[in-house]
Amino acid sequence: MSFTSANVRLSDGAMIHARVLGMEDKHKPLLIALHGAPGLSSHTEPEVSYAFLGDRFRVLVYDSRGSGGSDLKGPYTDERWIADVDEMRAWAGAETFVLAGGSYGGFISLGYALAFPNRLSALILRDVWACGPRAVLRALSFILTSPRIKPDPSRQVRLWSGNVRDKEDGEKALAEILTIYSPPEKDEQEIAGADGFEGASQEMHWETHNSAFSFSSPRFDVRDRLGEIETPTLVVVGRHDPITPVEEAVEIAGSIANSELVIFEGSGHNPPADEPEAFQEAVVKFFVKLGM
Repeated sequence: MSFTSANVRLSDGAMIHARVLGMEDKHKPLLIALHGAPGLSSHTEPEVSYAFLGDRFRVLVYDSRGSGGSDLKGPYTDERWIADVDEMRAWAGAETFVLAGGSYGGFISLGYALAFPNRLSALILRDVWACGPRAVLRALSFILTSPRIKPDPSRQVRLWSGNVRDKEDGEKALAEILTIYSPPEKDEQEIAGADGFEGASQEMHWETHNSAFSFSSPRFDVRDRLGEIETPTLVVVGRHDPITPVEEAVEIAGSIANSELVIFEGSGHNPPADEPEAFQEAVVKFFVKLGM
């Protein structure tokens, strides 16, 4: 089985570049997987991470607006990205579906679960936080004190506050910290630029990133609403993830009643890439338990 490409026109005219596995098999339930890092990442990471589920689901991945091959048409806000998820669901012809989100895609997934609770049959949250302001400061603190890297402090403040000056500024800021997205034992391995960052798109759109981290992230705080989520939820996290660390995942799993937490001891920010077999086993076990 292989993914096929599709261009989806949303209600406001934005064109979304999507990739679909098994779309013709309408009897299969739908799974939508969201990438992280608006403007910097693309569908590539979730496509690789969830292709193994092609025998169980129709798997839909796409570049969010302002990312990858999709239109650079705002607004670049969580509310708009959440609405886009539901339009993609409708385009795929599913009344209910499984939503999987990693990193920033997990923030959007939490927002969707609260806005459209009756649409979800299951939720997968990979390396996610529930409070943007606290988590950004925690990540920045780690970055500026980690012995593994020596970044420029002012440049990192611009990156994490959504004030990147230009393409060169952003690329330098990202290159400085790529190493810490992987577990410590991978320090000596070559990380080839953007290829080490969550399936990054070849062309990064810093306006999208700046909007997400200057407007949406400071306002994102769903801690007091996590208890409203009744959807069966799998929360996964890498033990060595400094960006969305284990304590963030523990908080989320502890607040969602119908949830389970899996910690991957050999992973950083992306367990599907760091421990693919263990990740796939955990996901399949979750779905078997749900009878899916």
